[in-house]
Amino acid sequence: MENQPSRRNFLKTSTAAAAGTTLASAIARSAHAQGNDEIKIGLIGCGGRGTGATVNIFETKGNVKLVAVADAFDSKASGVVNTLKQRNRGKYASKVDVPAEQIFSGLDAYKKVLETDCDLVIIATPPGFKPQQFEAAVNAGKHVFMEKPVASDAIGVRRVLASVEESKKKNLMVGIGLQRRHEAQYLETVDRIHGGAIGDLIALRVYWNGGGIWYRNRTEEQTEMGFQCNNWYHFNWLSGDQICEQHIHNLDVGCWLKGEYPVECNGMGGRGLREGGDASKSQIFDHTFCEYTFADGTKMFSQGRHLSGGWNHVAEYAHGTKGTANVSGSQISGQDGDWKFSGKRQQGHQQEQHDLIEALMRGDIYNEGEYGAMSTFTAILGREACYSGKIVKWDELLEKGRELAPGIDNYTLDTAPPTVPGDDGNYPVPVPGKYSPFA
Repeated sequence: MENQPSRRNFLKTSTAAAAGTTLASAIARSAHAQGNDEIKIGLIGCGGRGTGATVNIFETKGNVKLVAVADAFDSKASGVVNTLKQRNRGKYASKVDVPAEQIFSGLDAYKKVLETDCDLVIIATPPGFKPQQFEAAVNAGKHVFMEKPVASDAIGVRRVLASVEESKKKNLMVGIGLQRRHEAQYLETVDRIHGGAIGDLIALRVYWNGGGIWYRNRTEEQTEMGFQCNNWYHFNWLSGDQICEQHIHNLDVGCWLKGEYPVECNGMGGRGLREGGDASKSQIFDHTFCEYTFADGTKMFSQGRHLSGGWNHVAEYAHGTKGTANVSGSQISGQDGDWKFSGKRQQGHQQEQHDLIEALMRGDIYNEGEYGAMSTFTAILGREACYSGKIVKWDELLEKGRELAPGIDNYTLDTAPPTVPGDDGNYPVPVPGKYSPFA
């Protein structure tokens, strides 16, 4: 526990490419310093986000090539190779060089990608599997781009933090898919707030209120594990719930603005719209509300929701002693007048890959693993407060939080998952007032 990063003063700098100490990697220098040598990519997790991240890397200035893929399901692993070759009328076909013997499937398929000669791996799997996969990638000496969130429970976060320390010792690149930290409009807005544009922060408000999420009905041939992995968003051991999987972006911005992480959280939530029909075969909540408290008493108020026909809003706001900021709108109203970002707004999913690949080409290494883990844990803290209906302390939860998937390193598609349906066919769901966040 003494090696954990401090919650306070965790990230004051706003330049994403300088997150952590900028290091010169011997691996990166020798392979990519001139920008001409090929950067070989391995893809772990062939769903929409993994495919999207790969396309974003194809769109960079790097001499990149996809050489290996892995997914829990063979159809997805094989399918992504053909999809990428045909994408945009064959635009990326020359960047896809994945022989049949390097298309892997199964819950252990990530290990086989790491045995190839790829330089950089994309980890875009359900969050519950990421700690073990990230650890293995670091042990294999691979640079990593890992989508958020990076875990689904406290044990997973601790495991990621330990692997981050190892990645620093090995001078490995670690990019995390919290793309707002790479967008010019966010960088300048946050920099101005850190510079005092609205005075001292009094309160933060963050939102991810959306219309809903997909649900995939069971097929006859699926095992229980296969069904849950294919329908991963609806199981908290896999996704961490909506607050982790989506709302993490807004929580991350709030903590970035504050420059530290909260000491406690209380919250409330439920799943009134997930009762009845196939969608009831799910564990997750459809609404959460959290009050996070920082060490100095500053509050961050959080809303997350899935509601068709409701008020959809994905945004962040900051209130200070000298003004207010619409952070997502890149606007500030302060005592020195109003300001609005006038530059070119950037698409973060693409920009984060421009930054990552260009850094590798230069031979520069940055590491976003710590704030990826800490922001993930902020979301987990909120989830456990909502599930339990209690005030949950950061330090206690990080040390004693329950493990959602014991023995996950040995899971296969035939393993019984850590949560199974009851006699009525429904899955156990957290009941506030009865649920305990601790093991």
